[in-house]
Amino acid sequence: MRIIAPVLGPVVTADLRIFIAGLFLLAYSLFKGVNLNWKKNWIRYLYIGVISLAIPFSLFSYAAMYIPASYSVVLNSTTPLFGVLLSALMLNEKITIFKVLGIFLGMTGVFVIADVKAASINAQFLISVLACLFAAALYAYNSIYVKLKASDISPMALSTGSQIFAGLALATLIPVSPVIKPVTMTVVLCLLALAIICTAVAMLLYYQLLESVGPTKSLTVTFLMPVFGIMWGAIFLNEIITFKMVMGSILILMGTGLVLYNKITKASKRL
Repeated sequence: MRIIAPVLGPVVTADLRIFIAGLFLLAYSLFKGVNLNWKKNWIRYLYIGVISLAIPFSLFSYAAMYIPASYSVVLNSTTPLFGVLLSALMLNEKITIFKVLGIFLGMTGVFVIADVKAASINAQFLISVLACLFAAALYAYNSIYVKLKASDISPMALSTGSQIFAGLALATLIPVSPVIKPVTMTVVLCLLALAIICTAVAMLLYYQLLESVGPTKSLTVTFLMPVFGIMWGAIFLNEIITFKMVMGSILILMGTGLVLYNKITKASKRL
């Protein structure tokens, strides 16, 4: 996204990523004989596609134009923190002292990374940080919505249907946010990698993980995101790893660990 978004713009980047991934998943679903049940589920596909794909992907694509890729992925790892708050509001789940402390540490980590007091930080940087946080909040909301309203749809069908409808919905905004710069082969290859490998294949692997070990243990993937985000940013984009970035990431990981403490402990005992 850091390479693509400055060329294609946030909307085209997000839409092509979603739609190409959707077509890939559609072909895979047809091959596997998955019943997508379009007539019954299309409204839920559309709603889930917009709130979990179209809007968040556009926000992250926008952020990729103004902040380092490593920042985006670290901020994305705050999703479980928003999940705790929204679960308390929507599912009446109890907020424990571990969760309160986890949220505090996680938000402190965000402020350390954003460095809101630094004079060199401009409005676009702060808006990009807020965009990433809002996208993470939407991811958390979507997981709760799916649990409440779409648990009857298979993960494969839900992923495929939401991708297709999100791509169609986002395509309507392309005229107001067209391509910014000439498209190079590097951009095309990065787009295909982002859509097929980082979106479609990644979802297939993730849903396989959900089926194998369950949603609780799958949440621990959050701990790997900042590590890889910082590493890839440094290797491929020559991004500088700062002390504040590392400290902010550690605080967010500690906060996420406390938020997930009870779930991880119970899952470990079952093992």
